[in-house]
Amino acid sequence: MFSDPQKIVDQFRLDHGHVVADFGSGSGFYTLATAKAVGSAGKVYALDVQRDLLLRLKTEANNRGLRNVEIITADLERPGGSLLRPETVHEVIIANLLFQVKNRDRVVEEAVRLLKKNGRLLIVDWRESFGNLGPTPAMIFGEDQARQLAENYHLQFMESISAGEHHYGLIFKKQ
Repeated sequence: MFSDPQKIVDQFRLDHGHVVADFGSGSGFYTLATAKAVGSAGKVYALDVQRDLLLRLKTEANNRGLRNVEIITADLERPGGSLLRPETVHEVIIANLLFQVKNRDRVVEEAVRLLKKNGRLLIVDWRESFGNLGPTPAMIFGEDQARQLAENYHLQFMESISAGEHHYGLIFKKQ
């Protein structure tokens, strides 16, 4: 079974009123679940390089009455690529993105730049390649690699969460 963004976001335990950045938001499954979790007093920045996906996501959020979603066309592999100010978000979600990008360091560096002190990072990605399901074996960025990458940026590992049969979920905290 694929990952269930709502169940994953529930395990991330977001507070009402928090500001969250969804890196590589794509079709917006995590963005929409997060927007509900933080409520109308919160905000979710959906960041992606694909403007067409962001526009569809914004329409879907509006159709669901979620007015707390802001879309940003962003290249997260560039310094300052989110276009957001430093230390402006409580949480960052990086879901199903690390296996796709070339410069994973820049992506995590940008997440750390945005996080407030004691802010949290959630990484969700593929455990392995499952034949024609998901990424090729060469594209997999495993759980141990993700943990090491986050720790290289002085993020403290907090816990693993259940992210479905084919995915892992890791939560880190900025000190």
